[in-house]
Amino acid sequence: MLLALLLIGADMGAGAVDTAMAQSVSGWNAGDIDRFLQIYSDDPSTSFVAGEGLVRGKAAMKIRYQTKYDFADPAKRGTLMIERLDYRPLGRDYALYIGRYTLRYPDGHSASGPTSVVLHHEAGGWKIVADHSS
Repeated sequence: MLLALLLIGADMGAGAVDTAMAQSVSGWNAGDIDRFLQIYSDDPSTSFVAGEGLVRGKAAMKIRYQTKYDFADPAKRGTLMIERLDYRPLGRDYALYIGRYTLRYPDGHSASGPTSVVLHHEAGGWKIVADHSS
């Protein structure tokens, strides 16, 4: 019985995380950087790691995204999709989400790679506290 309850709880958590990720993707695709970043925790130790290195804090992430992508121009921003590959609870209020992001551009090219995020369930819902995307 306990195992069944744990599995149900994991499925419910996965659904809530999928919803939060979809809202973030929707913000990206609408060109709304603040809505895209809403899934990230406001904790100043929140981290993002990509090829350029480590960035800490939502404000620094916003600058990074604004510098790398032109949110006002869909041709330069691309259309984002994320596919969940794995989801694992990491205790009561934490979860690991592994996915594949794909950015498709109007000229036909695309960029794709793995992403793994650690989420923390905060007062405002599931929030990313660590993001590693390649």
